[in-house]
Amino acid sequence: MAQPSMVRRFEIDLADSDRGVYEALDLRAAQHPSETDRYLVARVIARCLEHAEGLVFTKGLTADDEPALWQRDLTDRLLAWIEVGAPSTDRLHRASKLGARVVVYAYQRPKELAKQIVEAKVHRADQLEVRALDPAFLDRVAATLDRNNRWELSVSGGGLYLTIGGKLFETTCERVVLTQ
Repeated sequence: MAQPSMVRRFEIDLADSDRGVYEALDLRAAQHPSETDRYLVARVIARCLEHAEGLVFTKGLTADDEPALWQRDLTDRLLAWIEVGAPSTDRLHRASKLGARVVVYAYQRPKELAKQIVEAKVHRADQLEVRALDPAFLDRVAATLDRNNRWELSVSGGGLYLTIGGKLFETTCERVVLTQ
């Protein structure tokens, strides 16, 4: 019998001065049994950095035709397709043809992924965004995971400052330039 997903709760005080977003988030993320803690943390961080109306976690790993997150408007029109990790260039090509903004939060060789996107001639590659997350940062945060998580995330000048239980974790999330 297959193991069920574990639902984790994240209460997050988000202060993103770069975008002028200040929100108290109460998120629930279902962690598939095959999903690593690193991937889950990257999904939650991406969710915070992209916070906007209509942005939700999808079925993720259990659905081949859905990204980690997407944003839809009130008419159900797709506004943003947000991947986490290292999606295939074919997948990104299909996603970019949907007309939505496409973003990848990569933590495994993001520069190589950016180069592959250009070499594979992904549709609208010039509009696709790749953002690099530090895997060591994700692992340190993953070590703190519990069923109920309380975070304070501040974003300023491209820097991420995450406080969990009084401990500060710092990193950046830089945009990777897509060049040949």
